[in-house]
Amino acid sequence: MTLSARNQLPGVVKSVVLGAVMAEIVVDVSGHEVVSVITRHSAEALDIKAGDDVTVVIKATEVLLQK
Repeated sequence: MTLSARNQLPGVVKSVVLGAVMAEIVVDVSGHEVVSVITRHSAEALDIKAGDDVTVVIKATEVLLQK
């Protein structure tokens, strides 16, 4: 699949916490944690589990930098 989002970061799922409606997915990206909150339905449909290789795709109009 080709996406227009430029920020695509390969990582490994560290944890999945399923709630009643939402799921919190923590991904290790080169030693940094990126957290995604998606619907539980989507997490189950993708069969996301700890240890899975995933790509974090970030599509945003604002990306802030701090130095």
